[in-house]
Amino acid sequence: MPVSPVSPVTPGSDPVRFAYWVPNVSGGLVTSTIEQRTDWGYDYNRELAVLAENNGFDYALSQVRYMAGYGAEYQHESTSFSLALLLATQRLKVIAAVHPGLWHPGVLAKLGATADHLSNGRFAVNVVSGWFKGEFTALGEPWLEHDERYRRSEEFIRALRKIWTEDHAELAGDFYRLRDFSLRPKPLNTPERPHPEIFQGGNSTAARAMAGRVSDWYFSNGKDFDGVTEQINDIRASAAQSGRTAPKFGLNGFLIARDTEAEARETLREIVAKADTRAVHGFRDAVQQAGPSTADGKGMWQDSSFEDLVQYNDGFRTGLIGTPEQIAERIVAYRRLGVDLLLLGFLHYLEEVEYFGKRVLPLVRELEAQQAESEPVAA
Repeated sequence: MPVSPVSPVTPGSDPVRFAYWVPNVSGGLVTSTIEQRTDWGYDYNRELAVLAENNGFDYALSQVRYMAGYGAEYQHESTSFSLALLLATQRLKVIAAVHPGLWHPGVLAKLGATADHLSNGRFAVNVVSGWFKGEFTALGEPWLEHDERYRRSEEFIRALRKIWTEDHAELAGDFYRLRDFSLRPKPLNTPERPHPEIFQGGNSTAARAMAGRVSDWYFSNGKDFDGVTEQINDIRASAAQSGRTAPKFGLNGFLIARDTEAEARETLREIVAKADTRAVHGFRDAVQQAGPSTADGKGMWQDSSFEDLVQYNDGFRTGLIGTPEQIAERIVAYRRLGVDLLLLGFLHYLEEVEYFGKRVLPLVRELEAQQAESEPVAA
């Protein structure tokens, strides 16, 4: 079924939302020896979560790593850390990243239902198909070929949704089987969502097709305008073929907002100049199991440069670097293309999240309001 190219977001549609990467992993969000006044511990992250929800952030994403390496020597587990942040906040939705193959969907469904009740409906999950072969083999778990990992993730999401919404759930899959399984209590069913939101990452052809078929949200690595347009078109096509509404689109970006563009560019230059070269090259070798391993060569990190990999989700590529005015204009341009959520990382979280809330976000909302007034609403 053909799908028309991406059209601008219509006036009066939802404003762009913001999420931040939870720094529950040591080393910050760039693989660099530059000073990062960011801490992976709970006390810091609790303060950050409260600050973020009071400075315009709707979501936080807890990272998942299971073993040390590539600049992340220490990690807090994502689901338990997410629950702790939910209990420390009032409005923030927290997304826990999990790996099929290391989790069973029924076990995660139970944890998610409890977390959802404890947080009054603010728990969400990000299903990560996996790129780090070493974590699986170190735990004695099989490592599947790239597209098979996405096929397993799709089954995982189907099972999770069945358990959260049906009694006597049944599934006869290649990876998971449900036989007359009922979960009680189920997660909260709210006007916003019938169950905790299901996010999914990955840039490959398999990831885009899967997102259209089963996910609520799709997370992309950092992309420019052309890259975003291509991915949104592919996801919409997949959703249309499945008779579904297309998932919402989240875009990764590393934000460097400074009073002058020169200051912002100098910060980027210093981050890259002080890159931990050994860790970046080690990460590059590990991610060969992702995009570069696909048949068509599409996927995460497939064409990432050394500079891109210093921010390990290609965050520099999104171009959120400059003055508050420059960044706000670029954010609104992404929104017009169909980006629903910006997933942001920062160098010094506490200071820069507050700077974002005071200096950048008001400009974004002002530009969105001007756009809504200047463009006629379609009949």
